[in-house]
Amino acid sequence: MLDPACGDGRFLVAHSNSVGVEHDGDAAAIVHARAPGCLIHEGDFFSWAAETRERFQCAAGNPPFIRYQRFTGEVRNRAIRLCARHGATFTSLTSSWAPFIVATATLLEPNGRMAFVVPAEIGHAPYAQPVLKYLARHFDLVQVIAVRQKLFPGLSEDCWLLYCAGWGGRTETIALSILDSFTFQESPPEPNVCVALQDWQRWGGRLRPFLLSSSLRSFYWEISESPQSHRFRELARVGIGYVTGANEFFHLRPSDAERLGVPERFLRACVRNGRCLTGRAITQATVDKWRRSDDPMLLLRLTNADPIPKAVRDYLDSAAGQQARETYKCRSRKPWYAVPDVTVPDAFLSYMSGETAALVANRAKCVATNSVHVVRLSGVWNLSELQDAWEQPFTELSCELEGHPLGGGVLKLEPREAGQVLLSRAKTLRHEMVAEVAEGLETMRRWRHYGQNARSLPMD
Repeated sequence: MLDPACGDGRFLVAHSNSVGVEHDGDAAAIVHARAPGCLIHEGDFFSWAAETRERFQCAAGNPPFIRYQRFTGEVRNRAIRLCARHGATFTSLTSSWAPFIVATATLLEPNGRMAFVVPAEIGHAPYAQPVLKYLARHFDLVQVIAVRQKLFPGLSEDCWLLYCAGWGGRTETIALSILDSFTFQESPPEPNVCVALQDWQRWGGRLRPFLLSSSLRSFYWEISESPQSHRFRELARVGIGYVTGANEFFHLRPSDAERLGVPERFLRACVRNGRCLTGRAITQATVDKWRRSDDPMLLLRLTNADPIPKAVRDYLDSAAGQQARETYKCRSRKPWYAVPDVTVPDAFLSYMSGETAALVANRAKCVATNSVHVVRLSGVWNLSELQDAWEQPFTELSCELEGHPLGGGVLKLEPREAGQVLLSRAKTLRHEMVAEVAEGLETMRRWRHYGQNARSLPMD
């Protein structure tokens, strides 16, 4: 048995004839002490996998979940090159677990099998798609075990299980087992549904929709094909707000702006985070309330062409300004104090949400940070029509299906995902589907743990 990232050897000690790879020397020493009969290769797994002639009957483990922001440098490059050599293409926006799975599979003997703990993002992440496609091309069985209750209660990350058997074969389905909780058992659980690869692709390479009933999935596609329905991208453009690089410096409280003597023409009322998105509209009354509360709701808005008065220059040259100009974003632009991409959208959309994503009209002509999405209408529907459709239970369900759980009960909608949200002009659902849509919505919220120790949304 091979464990490609054996850590302290917990998988190796359960198998009498095992091999582990571990880049951390201290951890490798622990493995030697815990499992003296195991063979341990110390170093980078991808370098070793590219050179070794060893082949294994089985593999198991819990590969590192390193998100793409930290999975960088030559290790990532080696991982991507190795997988590409075997026909699995990953971009630089790939978490580490995905190439670990593919690279390990290449080291199996014919008819070999493997089992791994994987993040639940295997059910929705774009980089999960090349993993599952590769596995389906090379195994007789590809099985994903979706587990609702946390395998590791102390972590915000949800984990599922992956089991593959029959290396050297091929399959046209993904076997999906849906479990409320997981305990030890001698063999993988029976699948609840065998997902045809064609159906999986139809859902954008996502397994999460298959947590719902087949009748509700069919109804979803029925609505999508109705002339009364549109994807959100057909009705509006969704983008991110501006990035200052130093939020505390560029966002002033009204009292600070007055004390510093910053002229009003250099200040713009802004939506800093999702907590601002309450009700159906941000109005002048909303902005006045922020001012009375002395919230940091004023963006210091300067452009290349602006003559800068002394009061503003003094602030730019202050200790806070000296610190701000050294941040990465500020160093990367000229002049450092001119925040780009500041626009006035028609509406704002929640980026990260609790119960559901909010679509809020921008009647006060505010600007917004990248903590919320900015929405510009295409003219197909007016904003009132769009909001009416957005607030329907069916649209809330679509947000759950097209978005993804972030952890801690939060629903995240990337701009691309928001564009996929399905809206319909139909005011009511067919009577027989009302309860099923409500049940499906509850199911998806339960799977992302909404209401169960949900964490607070970030301020920025």
